[in-house]
Amino acid sequence: MAEIIEKLQLYFNFPFVRYALIVGVLIALCSSLLGVTLVLKRFSHIGDGLSHVAFGAMAIAAIAGLTNDMLIVLPVTVLAAILLLNTGQNTKIKGDAAIAMISVGALAIGYLLMNLFPVSSNVSADVCTTLFGSISILTLTKVEVWLCVGISLAVIVIYVFFYNKIFSITFDENFAKATGTKTNLYNLLIAVIIAVVIVLAMNLVGSLLISALIIFPALSSMRMFKNFKAVTISSAIISVFCAVLGMLISILAGTPVGPTIVVADIFVFIISFIVGLCLKGKRV
Repeated sequence: MAEIIEKLQLYFNFPFVRYALIVGVLIALCSSLLGVTLVLKRFSHIGDGLSHVAFGAMAIAAIAGLTNDMLIVLPVTVLAAILLLNTGQNTKIKGDAAIAMISVGALAIGYLLMNLFPVSSNVSADVCTTLFGSISILTLTKVEVWLCVGISLAVIVIYVFFYNKIFSITFDENFAKATGTKTNLYNLLIAVIIAVVIVLAMNLVGSLLISALIIFPALSSMRMFKNFKAVTISSAIISVFCAVLGMLISILAGTPVGPTIVVADIFVFIISFIVGLCLKGKRV
């Protein structure tokens, strides 16, 4: 145990490790807040769809030679989020079908473009790191960290400020509309926040694992709590805990950051499932 503590102290002397932990905690916190709403609105797979759209946009940015791919990735992902939520209300194209259509299409186009116009000699490695997480989380500059801090704090403040409205449209959108709530406006707000979180999370866990970061903490909390506020708070705690645990294990064991965090989320979900069964038995 003493050796592990000494090793961690040694790693914490490096700024890039501290930067990675700060960004990882903020991304996990933002993801967990939106996760509860998405699960309850039955849009759990929107993370997959948007992450694949972001992957396609990143491919275009790489081909175009842009040093800052956020200029393309963020606007395209926001637009896709708006389209997905709006299309989900269309009786001709259901939400799950729209997500599958956009997800598969964007993933295929992105991979095809990267093969037709390769930006490096190892296309497979570039694709793999983008899909499953890369070392970019460990190479963040101070400017990138402050940018992430600013965006994350904005997401948290917006969520807290509009908490009551988000709560109302999450459980009964028709009733909220009947009471005068501008449901389309708040759905648009949720779509934009989701897109921003997705783009931020790609550096942490990769485009294929983002849904786990969004869904698992919410599902774990729902096994133990029934109150919306309690579920949201516990989801945030679980998400941050798993992110920190996964990153520390990754640093110590040399495992990939993204998959390690997801495995930590799975482990906590199993524990919460067992705890939920025990609590249910006591209530009965």
